[in-house]
Amino acid sequence: MEKGKITSTQMMLLLYPAIVATAILLVPGVTAQHAEQDMWLSPFWASLIGFLTVHLSVQLHGLYPKKTPIEYSVEILGWFFGKLVGLLFLLFYFHVTSIIIREYGEFVVGNFLFHTPIQFVMGTMVFVCAVAVRSGVEVLGRLAQILVPVVIVLLVIIVLLLLPDIDPETMLPMFENGLWPSIMGAATPQSWFSECFLMAFLLPHVIDEDHGRKWGNIGVIAVMLTLFFTNLVTLFVFGNTTGQFVYPVMSVVRYISIADFLEHVEAVVMALWVVGVFLKICVFYYVSVSAMALWLGLSQYKPLVFAAGCMLWLCSIWSARDLIEMTHFLGTSGSFYLTSVQTVIPFILLVIAKWRKRAASSSTAASNGQEK
Repeated sequence: MEKGKITSTQMMLLLYPAIVATAILLVPGVTAQHAEQDMWLSPFWASLIGFLTVHLSVQLHGLYPKKTPIEYSVEILGWFFGKLVGLLFLLFYFHVTSIIIREYGEFVVGNFLFHTPIQFVMGTMVFVCAVAVRSGVEVLGRLAQILVPVVIVLLVIIVLLLLPDIDPETMLPMFENGLWPSIMGAATPQSWFSECFLMAFLLPHVIDEDHGRKWGNIGVIAVMLTLFFTNLVTLFVFGNTTGQFVYPVMSVVRYISIADFLEHVEAVVMALWVVGVFLKICVFYYVSVSAMALWLGLSQYKPLVFAAGCMLWLCSIWSARDLIEMTHFLGTSGSFYLTSVQTVIPFILLVIAKWRKRAASSSTAASNGQEK
């Protein structure tokens, strides 16, 4: 279905914005509501789910090389239940992609294009992403290779510009109520780390797949450090009031003022976030349409791209009534929803797959012993 190939490094560069792009804006505020001044520690706890999900993805790929979860679910569970799980993955990624598109629209309209219809903002992004997705996974890998370093450089510049405004004393007293608040604060970001399961759909296209585990773990570490520094900087500026902001990073950047000359750099945040969310939507969009094609037994996914884009656009419109409802979902039941599908179900699949492999090996050994 997909002839293009990417390297394991490009796979990591696709995973990084696929997790960070929306997490960097929403996670600090949600984490601060539970962890308060210990919010800087929460990304470390949340990353454990990321490492686990990378391990599950690599293990399943090792058992069923060159196949995606849509395909090996059938081999593990049989045709009926395998197709059912494949349909669950398909609908899940379709739904999550529409939520991401809605997040993009809400952020742009709520912070910059106040009088532009949100339907138009989302529709233009869907169209641009559809063109990129139709070009194939190799093009997506090259786009990530070009754009992700730019995003990282801009993030570093923003942190450096905020140094005059930080106050390290806002993180005191540390561990006032023990480690539990920081663990509770990790409940929401851990669901973003579960998105590492996207690599299960990318590994069949990786040339140097032996390095998949290494670069997958490097991606988790990169996301963890990004969220750590993001949480730390917002905490240093806002203190315990961080939880009152929907987009703490955007609010923090508005504090930047260097010699009354360098101000209003929130446009930079807008630029880097649009780039990051473009790559994120592309990855989820690609996984959705390729999963749809595989589940339907088609030989090409490209004819589905624009039709699926129209469906994603419509779904993004009714996915939430407003920003408050969407952030509430992502901060509560959404965490369980994301982690269940992307970590718990793969874990169950891996357990069943290893049990079946072991049973098959024992049966073969027994039959060989009888023949002798």
